[in-house]
Amino acid sequence: MYSAGDRVREEEWLTEMSRAADSLDLGSDARSTAEDLYLNNVPDAERSKPAVAAAALYAGALIAGDERAQTAVADAMDVSRLSVQQRWKPLLEAAGFRTPSW
Repeated sequence: MYSAGDRVREEEWLTEMSRAADSLDLGSDARSTAEDLYLNNVPDAERSKPAVAAAALYAGALIAGDERAQTAVADAMDVSRLSVQQRWKPLLEAAGFRTPSW
């Protein structure tokens, strides 16, 4: 579980996720879920944060039923599609969700 301090420390990436969510026209449920996923899985390495933020955005949209293509999310977050592809399932599993088999 994250704290209010985590939200403050990660404000830069939460703002970037919000900007990307705007460009993807994601609803509030997808945004909120994505933020929770990100804040519960913030990587230690600064260079990993963009990819985890993008994967959280993709997974949050899936959970909320507001699905977007991995490529669209990756483009909105300025990361590779492969970064999203490799990270979204572990985020869901860490949150206690069963991942799809497709």
